[in-house]
Amino acid sequence: MTLSWPLPKSDPWSTPFAESLLSQLDLQAGLSLLDVACGGAGIPAFYLAEQIGPSGRVLGIDLSPGQITRAQARKGKALPWLEFACMDVCALPPDLPAFDRITGNLSFMFFRPKRFEALQNLIAHLKPGGQIVLTFPSLGTFDSLWQRIDREMADRQRVRERQALADYIAERPSAQDVKHWLETLRMEKIVVCDEPLEIPTGPGPAFLYHPLLRGGFLEDAYECFEDPQLANEVMTTVSNDIDSFLPLLALRCTMSAWKAQA
Repeated sequence: MTLSWPLPKSDPWSTPFAESLLSQLDLQAGLSLLDVACGGAGIPAFYLAEQIGPSGRVLGIDLSPGQITRAQARKGKALPWLEFACMDVCALPPDLPAFDRITGNLSFMFFRPKRFEALQNLIAHLKPGGQIVLTFPSLGTFDSLWQRIDREMADRQRVRERQALADYIAERPSAQDVKHWLETLRMEKIVVCDEPLEIPTGPGPAFLYHPLLRGGFLEDAYECFEDPQLANEVMTTVSNDIDSFLPLLALRCTMSAWKAQA
C-alpha cells in the first residue's frame, strides 16, 4: 500500500525512534489512540492515523500551542479522524476518555522531573487490555560526549559545573528504571529495549550548531555554567576534539506494556 503520510526519511532523529515504536505497537484499524508530545511534524501521528483508518480516532497532544498550530496546518482537511489539542501530559483533564493505545515518540524525555507520575497518569487513560508504547533516549545516550565535557571541566577545576553535569546525566532514566516502573504499575507483557543510534557530526561549528544536538542536548551542557563566556570556551574546546568522543551514540529506548483486563 502506498502511504500518503509515510515517516519522513529525511529526519535522522524522530523517524528512527518512530520506527522502533512501530516495531512494538500492535496497530489495528478502528482503534482509538492518544499520541502524546506529538510535535508540529506529527511523527508518527499522521502515519498512525492513516493505518487506523476512518473507523478509528487519533488524538495528538502537545504542551506547545505553536506545535499544535503547525500540526493542524499540516493536516488541513485530510484525515478527519485525526485531531490535535494543546494539553499537558502531566495534567490530563479528568474527562479525557480512555484509549485503546497510547503512544509517544521521544515524549518521555519531556516528562521530567516526575516521570513515574506522568506514566501513571497516562496509564489511567488506557483502556483495560490496551497497550502503551513510548520511545526516549535513555541513560547512556551520548555518554562519550558527557565524559569529554567532564574531563574539560576537571582540567579547569570547575567543581560546581561538574556536579551540575553529573546531576543532569543521572536524571535520565535507564531501561531498567522504566521496566521497574511498569512492573510497579502492574502492567503486563512488558518489553523494554535499547538500540544504538549513531549521530554523525563534524568539528567546530558543525558540532556546536548541529540541528539536533544544539536544539536540546548541548543546551543542557551550557546550562551547567553560570558564566556564558566560560561555557563557550569549554564547548569550543570540546567541539574541536570530536575524534575523542566519536562515534556519538544515542540509546534508542522503546517501552511497551499492556494494561490488565478488568
